[in-house]
Amino acid sequence: MTRGNIAGNLIRFSIPLLLGNLFQQLYNMVDTWVIGQTGDKAAYAAVGNVGSITNILIGFFMGLATGASVVIAQYFGSKDEKRVGRAVHTALLLTLVLSVAFTAIGVTMTPYILKLMLHVDIETADAGVFPAARDYLTIYFSGIAAQMLYNMCSGIMRAVGDSDRPFAFLLVATGINIGLDFLFVYYGNMGVRGVAFATVISQTVSALLSLSVLFRTDSWIRVRLKDLRFDPDCLKKVLKIGLPAGIQTALTAFSNVFVQSYISGTNGAPEIASMTPAEIQEINMSSWTTYSKIDAFFFLPMQSMSLAMTTFVGQNLGINNVDRAKKGTRIAWLICTATVVTAMIPVLIFAPSLARFFQKDAHIVSGAVMLLRCLTPFYLFSCVNQVLLGSIRGAGNSTTPMIIMLSNFVGMRQIYLYIMTNHISNDLLPVGLGYPFGWFCCSVTMLVYYFFFFDFSKYRITKDREAGEEAAGKA
Repeated sequence: MTRGNIAGNLIRFSIPLLLGNLFQQLYNMVDTWVIGQTGDKAAYAAVGNVGSITNILIGFFMGLATGASVVIAQYFGSKDEKRVGRAVHTALLLTLVLSVAFTAIGVTMTPYILKLMLHVDIETADAGVFPAARDYLTIYFSGIAAQMLYNMCSGIMRAVGDSDRPFAFLLVATGINIGLDFLFVYYGNMGVRGVAFATVISQTVSALLSLSVLFRTDSWIRVRLKDLRFDPDCLKKVLKIGLPAGIQTALTAFSNVFVQSYISGTNGAPEIASMTPAEIQEINMSSWTTYSKIDAFFFLPMQSMSLAMTTFVGQNLGINNVDRAKKGTRIAWLICTATVVTAMIPVLIFAPSLARFFQKDAHIVSGAVMLLRCLTPFYLFSCVNQVLLGSIRGAGNSTTPMIIMLSNFVGMRQIYLYIMTNHISNDLLPVGLGYPFGWFCCSVTMLVYYFFFFDFSKYRITKDREAGEEAAGKA
């Protein structure tokens, strides 16, 4: 990443990330599709709308994993083998400790967060979306340690330039997940419990494969049980970068629970207005589920390029190549934008066919098509957000992106939704437009900060070591 053609390096590095993210997205997408084919609208809405809840904990942890990846990438770029090893063992031990805590928190909070999102009484709700969502989340959080281990191990490998093996392991796990989905749901009649168990089992496989690499490799990132301990300096750097990123992602996800709450309470379209409130909720949430499954694929190239930029900037700042880091940011934005525009055109044209792939109910398809065609063009704003986010984090600054994104994705979006639903319209589309409103506000704020206030060299973490070596030389 520190030599050669920048565009070529970014594309080669991000393609395995893109494919890895694609197959990781297939976990939930296949779960949703399989349940959708059973015709159970409540189960379909449940599996498709729990992402904002799982992301509260997973998003927080992914922020910490990003912090570890940045620290390891910068130490690797500056050829500091000892600190790479210390950072790897610190990151892995942190994962083990947090996995125990997150399992307990996730299982305990499930019914209460669902109550907030679905407006139900958890003591009496024995039908509709709630019981299906509760069953899925309880099983999912019981096995969350596997996903956390895979994400941290793959982040460690990517930090030193290896994005191929994490992708290969994810490919294997995805195949297992798909096979188990069909086995448990169609032949075992296990419903949402079946897709949840399939997800946990397949994630466990990917975690074990990733751990086997770290324990057996001869490279700087080899893990030894005797070396598993917290290095105070490395832990401080990981938390300094990772905590803001984690808090930002977790709070954004928690805010999205409120967005889901708004969506679950939206009015029915004229053709379904005569239905019961529970039926309208199922249809509107199912329409949103279908839209969000397709929406997730748009974010894959953006997220992959953001991760690539984190490693690219981290390694180049490790050798003090600030100009290359800046140039890489510009090129990454161009690549990301071109990719999203190319993907946008067929989605706008074939929206009805894409929606029917997930759910054939005419009312659900109609709502999903409306959302796809009205919200899709706004993804261009997210290209700006994701590329600059990866670049700034790669430099070691996670605090400012956290403030910017929370202000817009949580603050501005909630203000919009409150005003819209209470004073203008409580229909599905105006409520759904709260998402692109947040993207737009965030892109404007991020651009202002990047061009007028941000300094790459100011946030390098390896400069601490260089300053120490220079002082020792003078002594």
